[in-house]
Amino acid sequence: MPVDRFLEFLGEHHIGFTFVDDGSNDNTIARIESIRAPNEDRVSLVRSPANQGKAEAVRLGINSALQQDPDFVGFWDADLATPLDAIPQFMAVFAERPDLDMVFGSRVKLLGRQVNRRAARHYLGRVFATVVSVMLRLPIYDTQCGAKMFRVGPRTRGLTAERFRTKWVFDVEMLARYIREVGSPESAAQHIYEFPLLRWEDVAGSKVKPTDFFTAIKDVILIYWKHMRNI
Repeated sequence: MPVDRFLEFLGEHHIGFTFVDDGSNDNTIARIESIRAPNEDRVSLVRSPANQGKAEAVRLGINSALQQDPDFVGFWDADLATPLDAIPQFMAVFAERPDLDMVFGSRVKLLGRQVNRRAARHYLGRVFATVVSVMLRLPIYDTQCGAKMFRVGPRTRGLTAERFRTKWVFDVEMLARYIREVGSPESAAQHIYEFPLLRWEDVAGSKVKPTDFFTAIKDVILIYWKHMRNI
């Protein structure tokens, strides 16, 4: 966790952070406290008593943030693979598009953009996104980027009310829940915007393995069966 970058961003922007410690046994708490101490009014910490996986950590963090009645909420990977300066860019999209409920980061390698992903993860990600697009009937390019923001409102407030079915592809389940809430994939597509990131870096130390791809596909099928089969 790059503490200095969080402190610098907090000094330049009036945006709050809720950090989630998912039962860590290293110095994560100390690093979070070094960010929180000078910013107690805008930085909070949610501690899980045991490791429950990324999906539950994100859910706990969003639900905690919602208690502060914000206009927008989202989640961001703490390793800052997506730089924090993308947050104001997302907010600018929301300001221009009052019809939007969601803005998602999308890792598209275009000329003039610094998006660096390992080849294997990129191609597995393309296959996975294609499967998800077919299952959800939603033409989404990148489902798994760890940078997503939501306008808080009747259609989004309940997306994290229940625990997710999966520990990893909860992003897909959030989309499925949203589609069910608005009634159809066509309606959902009108309120979601994919933002091509200017920078994204494949940070070393990811716990995702190539073999997790097959587990993820199985989870997508289960998500479809639970949320989408009658839509």
